[in-house]
Amino acid sequence: QVQVVESGGGLVQAGASLRLSCAVSGRSLQGLGIGWFRQAPGEERVFVAAIDWSGGSTSVEDSVKGRFTISREMAMNTVYLQMNGLNPEDTAVYYCAADDDFGSIWSLRQEREYDYWGQGTQVTVSS
Repeated sequence: QVQVVESGGGLVQAGASLRLSCAVSGRSLQGLGIGWFRQAPGEERVFVAAIDWSGGSTSVEDSVKGRFTISREMAMNTVYLQMNGLNPEDTAVYYCAADDDFGSIWSLRQEREYDYWGQGTQVTVSS
């Protein structure tokens, strides 16, 4: 059974950086697509970034492109979301999810592609 656990959230000021971690257990990252989603208060959960099962392709939502970067470290079986230049609009609960069906990088933008979800980590950006 695959489990994913997010960490690294917190309260920061506008302009700061945070690095979120998604630790995967129960299976190697090789063969798993990993995505990050976020849900702001009163809003639906939306796609942020993804890395495919091979690690060779990534996708980042336009609204955070240039500020957020997704990467993975195989030795740690962990995927990271580096977030720079944070602003109050980035305030949300950030979720990590895993897909074990070798989905394409484009399908990983959809919540329905994922099989396993973490509990989320809160990111709050003050102005």
